[in-house]
Amino acid sequence: MAPRKLIVEADGGSRGNPGPAGYGAVVRDGDTGLIVAEAAEFIGRATNNVAEYRGLIAGLRAARELDPDAEVDVRMDSKLVVEQMSGRWKIKHPDMQPLAAEARTVLPRSRVSYRWIPREQNKDADRLANEAMDAGQAGRAWEPRARPAAAQVTEVAAEPLAAPAAPKAGWAAPADLGTPTTFVLLRHGETPLTPEKRFSGSGGSDPALSEKGRWQAERAAEAFAARGTVEAVVSSPMRRTRETAGAVAARLGLEVRIEEGLRELDFGAWEGLSFAEVQQKYPQDLDAWLGSAKARPTGGSESFTNLTHRVGVARDKILARYPGRTVLVVSHVSPIKTLVRLALGAPPDSVYRMELSAASLCAVQYYRDGNASVRLLNDTSHLR
Repeated sequence: MAPRKLIVEADGGSRGNPGPAGYGAVVRDGDTGLIVAEAAEFIGRATNNVAEYRGLIAGLRAARELDPDAEVDVRMDSKLVVEQMSGRWKIKHPDMQPLAAEARTVLPRSRVSYRWIPREQNKDADRLANEAMDAGQAGRAWEPRARPAAAQVTEVAAEPLAAPAAPKAGWAAPADLGTPTTFVLLRHGETPLTPEKRFSGSGGSDPALSEKGRWQAERAAEAFAARGTVEAVVSSPMRRTRETAGAVAARLGLEVRIEEGLRELDFGAWEGLSFAEVQQKYPQDLDAWLGSAKARPTGGSESFTNLTHRVGVARDKILARYPGRTVLVVSHVSPIKTLVRLALGAPPDSVYRMELSAASLCAVQYYRDGNASVRLLNDTSHLR
């Protein structure tokens, strides 16, 4: 059977260059021309070119979500991106190089072609980019517009980033896929809020490690020093993760690279409260949050859908930077559970069925064909 054909139209814009920026992308069925997926996002302050590359990456991911085996025809009105991704122009700007590398990891190069189109033929992607910028400058996240069922549109925003396709290799990956990239996922050590099981996200007090948390970080450092397998350390920007990552990196003689996308979910008004307290004060909001990945904590800026998007972007950036290497990724409960969920291809509510202890370890391996394999979950043996 011939592979499915999909068309990706992507665009990005910046109001100031650099300035407030956003991207938009649509995926069309190659036979009917109908839009079958949309994606858009406000990305903060950036240049036009950065926004255009981000739109390309989002469009490719949306196509992969629809059919990881499809042949994809990318159409953009950015001659720069088209020529660079086609290999005809060199990529000299340091901001463009990692984005181009990231785009190339989404789908095999042999299944993606690039074509320049006039701006008037890229109106849908341009519209979405402007919608995203309008929403971002108004302090809102972009939301897809309601469409009638007859439009046959699958809204990507409900699950903006797919996991790599479920492993097809069984117990082991084929030898010709080369060395996988391994993420060793380390949850930070305890803070004063951890044993009380209080919500502690990116919108709260940003607590430091407690005495026990520092002890846990040192035990993790000893374990990694004994194994000698970690080649790079990447951390969430929050204090508790930086302290945990710093303890390990110091023992290994490595630097800590900060990745903003690994920060914890913003829990808004729930920050510092226990689950029981949230249930008492905000019962309807809590029920909605537990029932839908699109729902946000009371006063919070993010849903699990939003978090999934940024964690997926962070994942792909790390994969592009450290191919075939073992990377220690120090993060929080929600991002780590999300990485595991995406690797398994599990539904969003599966994050509520995972236990992650303080300073616990998980491991995921990623292969060049896009498959992933979960190798470890909630291991605390190094703390005994």
